[in-house]
Amino acid sequence: MSSIISIKNLHKAFFNKKVLHGIDLEIAAGQIIGYIGPNGAGKSTTIRILAGLDRQFRGEVTVMGYNVKEEPLEVKKRIGYIPEAAEIYEVLTPLEFYELVGGLQDLEWETTRKRAKRLEEYLQLSYAKDQRIDTFSKGMKQKVLLISGLLHDPDLIFLDEPLAGLDANSVIRVKELLQRLTERGKTIFYSSHIMEVVEKISDRIILLNNGKIAANGTFEEINRQARSGSLENLFATLTGATSEALGDFDFTADE
Repeated sequence: MSSIISIKNLHKAFFNKKVLHGIDLEIAAGQIIGYIGPNGAGKSTTIRILAGLDRQFRGEVTVMGYNVKEEPLEVKKRIGYIPEAAEIYEVLTPLEFYELVGGLQDLEWETTRKRAKRLEEYLQLSYAKDQRIDTFSKGMKQKVLLISGLLHDPDLIFLDEPLAGLDANSVIRVKELLQRLTERGKTIFYSSHIMEVVEKISDRIILLNNGKIAANGTFEEINRQARSGSLENLFATLTGATSEALGDFDFTADE
């Protein structure tokens, strides 16, 4: 099966700080990929590169057969990208914002309206369709981002902390939505700090630590090596974030 994402010897640095250290990765279509790691590991940087938003890197990266450095617009036409936080035209209502996004994707207005309506109903946002976005909570804005990123029905979807600000019921609905998308053959590349969700929905988990891939496989495959019991424990074991690291830590010791 040909790869929908191919990364070869990817290096990235910001000024003199190296972030990614020679990553190699091949992703086949139709999977949910959980991309995890501690803060600063390079997860968001990787996703921005894959989405064609950062071309200042070394290595070879192709997405859906297109070189992201040479053909970023072709990549952007074919993917969905939902970041943790994005600039939204908050003086608009959700429907006005979807119309703008749909127009940029060359969607017919009626198609945009129907798809947005179905997604709003599923994510329980229909009640706010006529309100201005600047009145929304963080979770409501995140739903707007999710909907706008899915309107053009992309085959490959990048999500960077998509559950930020969502309540428990909304998290369940987003999980179900992602699983339904993969049932339709979509590929989800998903970064999150919520280990329980990643463990439950991911077909494959990739752990990034210090700019390098520390683990790559199904949860069962990785857990057989680390014998941690849960993804949270496995994460702590492979990144060194274990309770032993605290030692006799006492934040009041100098008082």
